[in-house]
Amino acid sequence: MRLMIISDIHGIKTNLGIIKHRYTELNCQKLIVLGDLYAGPDCEDRDVDFVRSFLESFKDNMICVLGNCDIFVNPELEPFPIEGTLAKLQTVYSNIYFTHGHIYSPKNWNNHNSILISGHTHAPSIFETSTNVFINPGSVSLPRNGSKAAYLFCNDNEFTIYDMQNNIIKHLEYTPKSTYIS
Repeated sequence: MRLMIISDIHGIKTNLGIIKHRYTELNCQKLIVLGDLYAGPDCEDRDVDFVRSFLESFKDNMICVLGNCDIFVNPELEPFPIEGTLAKLQTVYSNIYFTHGHIYSPKNWNNHNSILISGHTHAPSIFETSTNVFINPGSVSLPRNGSKAAYLFCNDNEFTIYDMQNNIIKHLEYTPKSTYIS
């Protein structure tokens, strides 16, 4: 399955055109949004209506979870589906869990033989433990710690974080360490 994963939009429209173009170019099947949709700094690129329309355009092919800055987002009033704070996608290789990162994170994750993809820190990372893979795509709008605005592309068992100029930031080809456990 070909997935594009973004996090921490914070109402900023700047890179969403690039995301839409890359989604089509990479022939993605789903857009995964890891929360912090609208709340953000006052700046000229902040446009909540634009962000909402962007997300609505993926409503039939998306998974969206809420972040810590989404306390005023009512999932029932949004024009696209929102899963709550944790979503799961079962693949041939593993269970992939999507969350923002303020509730579930590598520090407290107990689901062995799984992949946890979370945002929240605004800094891209990929690392493995003896039982899990943890991935953070960084922020599409407000990168931190010297990183660049980024997104994650998943093609079956390959995970690649790109910056907005399509440079590879991090890459992992995942091989399960044990038999699939649901």
